[in-house]
Amino acid sequence: METFSLLPLPIIHFGAGRFSLLADLAGAFGRTVLVVTGHHALQHSGRLSALMDSLDSVGMRAFHLAVDREPSPDMVDSAVATFREVSIDVVLAVGGGSVLDSGKAVSAMLRYELPVERFIEGQKDAMQHDGRKVPFIAVPTTSGTGSEVTNNAVISSVGRNGFKRSLRHVAFAPDIALIDPELMVTVSPELTAASGMDACTQLIEAYTSPFATPYTDALSCSGLVCFSRSFLAACTDRADDSGVRGDIAYAALMSGIALSNAGLGIVHGFASSVGGLIDIPHGALCATLLAEATRENIAQLRLIDDKHPRLQKYAKAGAILSGVAADNISSGCEQLLETLNNWQERLTFPRLSSYGILPEDFDGIVAATRSKSNAVPLDHAAMKRILSSRW
Repeated sequence: METFSLLPLPIIHFGAGRFSLLADLAGAFGRTVLVVTGHHALQHSGRLSALMDSLDSVGMRAFHLAVDREPSPDMVDSAVATFREVSIDVVLAVGGGSVLDSGKAVSAMLRYELPVERFIEGQKDAMQHDGRKVPFIAVPTTSGTGSEVTNNAVISSVGRNGFKRSLRHVAFAPDIALIDPELMVTVSPELTAASGMDACTQLIEAYTSPFATPYTDALSCSGLVCFSRSFLAACTDRADDSGVRGDIAYAALMSGIALSNAGLGIVHGFASSVGGLIDIPHGALCATLLAEATRENIAQLRLIDDKHPRLQKYAKAGAILSGVAADNISSGCEQLLETLNNWQERLTFPRLSSYGILPEDFDGIVAATRSKSNAVPLDHAAMKRILSSRW
């Protein structure tokens, strides 16, 4: 058995109806709570007012922060300046990946006077955060990023000199993750597809990472099984089925734990470089690039060894996602590519050109892309082929 290390996990509460536990869970941390949500969905569903009432009923004083996009340095710094003086005891984020990352970043910075950009990976003269934070509870309402169990918050500054990088510390993993599939039944088909493909990408990339372990392999395969049986149903005729939503929520949860311990591949490398250049939804980028990135990885691995261990993993993923046992490594890999292509066509994932990316942007994107955890090293020509194929 090989040696490996594991990062800590939150206390996890998973299951339909678990949302009702939130007030008591938050109340265990103190009397003042900052509730971070998106601008619309939770309010329109009536769940925000119900949550605020339940927090009041346990004697908590609640403040509210609404966010509408991926957190930027300015947004995080502004929120911290607003709420630092009210002695927040716990931050509770309920929403999609951007909301969870916003809450995670605010909880990490409330006890600091410096701007968040001083601690973002890859920034000039970046400092190491010491891990001090306000306790944090994460409640996802979409199934994609796995941010409810990861120890980083993605911070974005979009533009020609922009970036999309992480604020990271082992202590930033949420103290509690609560996953209630009933929160996801009203998510639109488009968002369900995009966020779901983010989770699928994370499962495949963590599974085929050079840093994968038997632990992360088990999580990735478990997530892929649940994802395969319910993804299309969640995007189409069974979107209101909490059991179907539970499968995809579980897949996203497993993807978050797996990626934290094994890393991610070239699609998420592009998510950083492309996401810093233009305002493109993270899930949409994963959805449009996964099939072609997987095709390129498989082709490069075949040049090394047509029985390469990571080719065997791609073949197993193909068998799981297609539901058809593979006769050999080659057929399993082809089943994987066929399945991903079928999803791409059926769910009409947008091409890169629809977001304003131009072919002349490719060289700059490739030069800024890093992916040490990809299944196989890719040169600039290989990365440009992936981008060009989806332009």
